[in-house]
Amino acid sequence: MPAEFTAAGLALQAEVKRFMDELIYPNEEEFERQYAALGHHSYPPVLDDLKAEARNRGLWNMFMPHLRQGDPGTKLTNLDYAPISEELGKVTFAPEVFNCNAPDTGNMEILNMFATERIREEWLTPLLNGDIRSGFAMTEPEVASSDATNISLQITRDGDEYVLNGRKWFTTGALADRCKVFIVMGKSNPGEARHRQQSMIVVPKATPGVTVERSLTVFGTEDRGGHGQILFENARVPADHILGEEGSGFAISQARLGPGRIHHCMRTIGVAERALELMCKRAMNRHAFGSLVAQKGLIQDWIAESRIEIDMAREYVLRCAHMMDTVGNKGAANEIAGIKVAVPNIALKVIDRAIQVHGAAGVTQDTPLAAMWANTRTIRLADGPDEVHKMTIARRELKKYDPDFHLTPQAGGHEPQVFTRP
Repeated sequence: MPAEFTAAGLALQAEVKRFMDELIYPNEEEFERQYAALGHHSYPPVLDDLKAEARNRGLWNMFMPHLRQGDPGTKLTNLDYAPISEELGKVTFAPEVFNCNAPDTGNMEILNMFATERIREEWLTPLLNGDIRSGFAMTEPEVASSDATNISLQITRDGDEYVLNGRKWFTTGALADRCKVFIVMGKSNPGEARHRQQSMIVVPKATPGVTVERSLTVFGTEDRGGHGQILFENARVPADHILGEEGSGFAISQARLGPGRIHHCMRTIGVAERALELMCKRAMNRHAFGSLVAQKGLIQDWIAESRIEIDMAREYVLRCAHMMDTVGNKGAANEIAGIKVAVPNIALKVIDRAIQVHGAAGVTQDTPLAAMWANTRTIRLADGPDEVHKMTIARRELKKYDPDFHLTPQAGGHEPQVFTRP
């Protein structure tokens, strides 16, 4: 690893692990029981007790060190936060207990950076306090949203207001009662340059003309809070709800998605670790064909491969985190893209092996493995699909040999240079 954790980071890592062992794991079954009793998109009361204790211990808003409550003098690096986020990834509701859950984390970061003081007071403060949830409305059903310049929802200035018309989907958490506000990306300046046509705007969920039409399932399952399809029909919000300035939406999206991608990867390492743990425990207590499953050579191979792959993925994430700390998100862009491809694919292999070791139980609700697989599979699409990240990496590699190289042929463009070794 290229750098060491800070003393404050190590102390916080230990505190988070202690909290997980003492309170999160013992309450997994209670959380599931309460959620099943209350129904889809409900808020199990056990969360309030856990959140209160996390806040009392200063384990709150850890993703955002400059706004942490409880110990504002502690400055966490991305490197420090990586193993903390990994721990949170091992239990689905754990990030919310510490107020470090997506999409709120990314939304809080851009509200802090780009919102007016009034909007920060109205929406950022309750988010930081964990009183409400938020949604991020970027993806659209009618366009290939992996190319953010395709976004077509219209944001039109009308006097002291903006008017929104269009449809979004996969706005995670939109159906939860506690979700009170959306950050929406749309097209505000169609006549400008391609990357200056979009804006981001804060839209309260209760705004007239905003309709949550339905919840989208993931592999047939209904996630808590849902993934909302939302219609914006002449929805009006005050002009000061715009983030930054008109036409800065694409740049803001990149500022949001960089940290969001590494947070996804950090948590996904935790998912893979939990899957490996479940695989080993199952293999150690099941007999088949005269011996423990753990004594089968094939299973030992799966366990060893999983251990190797998880450790490699973790080192890649830590290297990326260190680069973000030292050269910035832009300087670490290649590494951010790389971990976003590598980590979910590695985790999916580990989870799949764990499911296989569990047999029929692995695809049921009796273990977390099926949900872990479904959630991790979506990470290959969320915040940009694998193919887009690979394209970005390939372009940067090719430009080392020809700075003028374009991935698509350019009209009147030059012939690519051909390099041969002497």
